[in-house]
Amino acid sequence: MHVVKVQLGDRSYAIEIGIALGHVGERLKGIGLGKKIALVTNPTVSKLYHAHIIDGLTVAGFIVLTIEIPDGEQYKTLDTANHGYSELLNNNFDRHSALIALGGGVVGDLTGFVAATFMRGVPFIQVPSTLLAMVDSSVGGKTGVNHPMGKNMIGVFYQPRKVLMDIDVLKTLPKEEFLSGMAEVIKYGVIWDGSFFDYLDTHRDKILALDQEMLLYIIRRSCEIKAEMVSRDERESDIRTVLNFGHTVGHAVEAAENYTMRHGYAVAIGMVYASRLALQTDLCDASVPERVTELINSYGLPTDLSALRRRTSVDALMSNMRIDKKAEGGKIKFVLPKKIGEVIVTKEWNERTLTEVLADS
Repeated sequence: MHVVKVQLGDRSYAIEIGIALGHVGERLKGIGLGKKIALVTNPTVSKLYHAHIIDGLTVAGFIVLTIEIPDGEQYKTLDTANHGYSELLNNNFDRHSALIALGGGVVGDLTGFVAATFMRGVPFIQVPSTLLAMVDSSVGGKTGVNHPMGKNMIGVFYQPRKVLMDIDVLKTLPKEEFLSGMAEVIKYGVIWDGSFFDYLDTHRDKILALDQEMLLYIIRRSCEIKAEMVSRDERESDIRTVLNFGHTVGHAVEAAENYTMRHGYAVAIGMVYASRLALQTDLCDASVPERVTELINSYGLPTDLSALRRRTSVDALMSNMRIDKKAEGGKIKFVLPKKIGEVIVTKEWNERTLTEVLADS
């Protein structure tokens, strides 16, 4: 088992990589949880792993309520959260009860939001079942739900008590979901660690073959990078902002697709266009967008707007970006690469240039 620490004073917690789902219960003993635990999941994950985790929790002495929510980003809403509140209240959960998120990013974000707001805050634990959730959404305390006008517009920073990862679950993950997670892994190489970017290039075949040693390394390294940023900037006022590389255009693409496109696919597209914008803004040389595009493409991820199923104009994408929660005074903040392994956050870019970059697909 590999352990990565998120250092946040009395809100610090461990990311434990390489445990078995059946051992989740024993990993939760002695951390001050009440007897009642609500296991929040979706039907797909429940069918595969519900029994494994329930048995371990029961043996550890917990009383478990299972709450299933529909599968899909379009269900990450206040209505679904309200269903969760009703289930907890109907089963007499109190402030000492805990929630476990067993699933991908939608389950984790929604469960964290419910935990943060139910009775003004109850403990929750992340047990991510997708690569994307393991390397990104389960770490850092961002919780929330979507609004029809934008993604994650309603939410709160609320840290989990633990993040527990069983990488064996990746064996049953659909290929498209695995690749979606790889987009976020690639992001860490671009924003922080050029040698990690190179590693992802030279070890691509083994990573795609789900080599256990490779998976452990890329998950651990991704978590180390994110944990460092979260520890230094919990509420995204400074360095943590660089984690949004690819997400400005990516979130606009997701909204345009009515949240039917996988998050990582949208981020992959966003990283390519952010890199092209950096080139046109004279922040980097041509090798940067070339290398970013080549690596993303080599993992079977989309690299341009032709991947969109819906007809979406550049003007519509620009409009979506203007209401992004990262915009300030109507001006969009972009994370742009200077080189592989180094990015800057800037509002100093030309809107016409971005429009031209988006139109050139």
